[in-house]
Amino acid sequence: MAIISFVSFLLSLLLILVQAKGRNASTCPKSVSCGNFTDLSFPFSLSTQPDCGIMSMSGCDAKPYPRIQLVPGGEWYYALEIEGVTYNAYKKWQWVNGIDLSDSILESYLANRSCKSFERNLSFPDTPSISFGVFNNITLFKCMNASTNEEIGGYFRRYEKYLNCDGFNLYYHKPRTDHRNYSIPVDEDDLPANCSIIRLPLKYIPTSVPVPSDLFELLSSNFTLDWEVSKDCSTCINREGQCQSDSKNDFFCSKAKVFTCIGVVILLFSLRKKIFWHNNLRFWESRAEDHLNIEAFLKNSGSYAPKRYNYADIKLITSRLKNKLGQGGFGNVYRGSLRNESQVAVKVLNELKGNGEDFINEVASISRTSHVNIVSLVGFCFEGHKRALIYEFMPNGSLDKFIYEERSNGVRQLGWPILYKIALGIARGLEYLHRGCNTRILHFDIKPHNILLDEDFCPKISDFGLAKLCIKKDSIVSMLGPRGTIGYIAPEVVCRNLGGVSHKSDVYSYGMMVLEMVGGRKNVDVGVDHEELQLIGIMNEEENECARKMVIASLWCIQTDPANRPSMSKVVEMLEGKLDSLQMPPKPYLYSPSRSKVDSSIIELTTTTYPV
Repeated sequence: MAIISFVSFLLSLLLILVQAKGRNASTCPKSVSCGNFTDLSFPFSLSTQPDCGIMSMSGCDAKPYPRIQLVPGGEWYYALEIEGVTYNAYKKWQWVNGIDLSDSILESYLANRSCKSFERNLSFPDTPSISFGVFNNITLFKCMNASTNEEIGGYFRRYEKYLNCDGFNLYYHKPRTDHRNYSIPVDEDDLPANCSIIRLPLKYIPTSVPVPSDLFELLSSNFTLDWEVSKDCSTCINREGQCQSDSKNDFFCSKAKVFTCIGVVILLFSLRKKIFWHNNLRFWESRAEDHLNIEAFLKNSGSYAPKRYNYADIKLITSRLKNKLGQGGFGNVYRGSLRNESQVAVKVLNELKGNGEDFINEVASISRTSHVNIVSLVGFCFEGHKRALIYEFMPNGSLDKFIYEERSNGVRQLGWPILYKIALGIARGLEYLHRGCNTRILHFDIKPHNILLDEDFCPKISDFGLAKLCIKKDSIVSMLGPRGTIGYIAPEVVCRNLGGVSHKSDVYSYGMMVLEMVGGRKNVDVGVDHEELQLIGIMNEEENECARKMVIASLWCIQTDPANRPSMSKVVEMLEGKLDSLQMPPKPYLYSPSRSKVDSSIIELTTTTYPV
């Protein structure tokens, strides 16, 4: 304890000295002005003080626009318009990232319809301090001697062609009226030999105007750039340091105000093995080992592994993460478009938790599936701390938004035929996971939020972050702790005295979810305990039968004893079979009379015992 107290004292002293020294040590201004642009903060700087920022501005007195260099040693562009940079209430950096630029060299080439236009390229490599994204651009494929190469002709057979340049041909997709930005992600390894990628600014064309057929009429010298300052860099600037890169292009923060504290630092280092540094080293070694474990898993997945993308592709696919579909504790989901124009949903994950089990589960589980009621994993990204999962796009989103919103005049958002179709589809998907795969997959998080709906309301099970793989002969699985979502977790997952954890745990979650579909409300909502389950909006006998089968099947699924629950194959059989072959199940032995009750008038009980 004495050592810890002494170290705490040294750390406090170090902090005081750093703050005292750092307040007036910086020689960089808080903001600069250039031409019509005023109050520009980091990452902007003047060319006379290049170390004070990343983007250097010059020609501030020039007309009509000053020039800007985006990265040291890079090309110069005219700055047409810049959005500001602000701080939030907690003195942390908030970047309003937008700048309109003009390429004067490209402007000259385009005016003369010169093939030298295709020597330009909107390529801004990311640095450890800053990354860039370009909007209003089009992807062109420049192929040398293309007219004599059958492979190239076949590869680009569905593309538009521009053949009027000596020595090379150009291929591209003509933009649609509803999708002007036509930059597409490309795996350069897939391109034919002698072909390269060029991205040039795309001219703004109002949607009311037909898209020109002439390539030069599509191109512009003006483009919009956005940027993102890295977390390390913004932290460095907040501490009045300067963002730098070493010879290996790794980030470091220079001019940190700690040099007056060398004596304190030496004392801290003398204690590093017993206290701070030893633990810190173990932490980073652990994270490095986790990274290697994930890489090894992906490599060993072999044919099961979906296509791997780098993070630059993810940004292109999602147009720089602009169209957010939703968010959760895992991260955010964005809409995107692949090279073949197919629409996708991209889940960009937060920092790895634990040893990255959620990420491994997702890739390992879903990549082994192929079923109409399981969402397809198109690809993934694992690059440093960047991780993302690319799924097929589901236009109608998740099931929860259709069953919880308020209803009026007894009208449901989804009619009983569609609800029945969804319940049956989910049951078939779970049956496939439990019996149809080479490896049995237990999902452990079945709930409306994880059921996605396509344009025809065909349901697809998603989010396999909590899933567990087991060989088919295993009926009971081991887990270190509960997993799932409150309201859907099977009793045995929480209390092992009630039975072993198995595929029957998914059956329970399914039953709870179907009850919510039937009742149109969350089972865990306050007040639900004292209400009866009402079936509203039934228009005819066919809908009445569908509703009754859903209720009876779900009540069998939520039996307390896992052995009394049907398998998902039996659930499918119940939903597809005749109503008069079903019997209401007994009340679970943990049944509480305060829980929701089923109105007996809406269920006709039969004498047939259902085999479980």
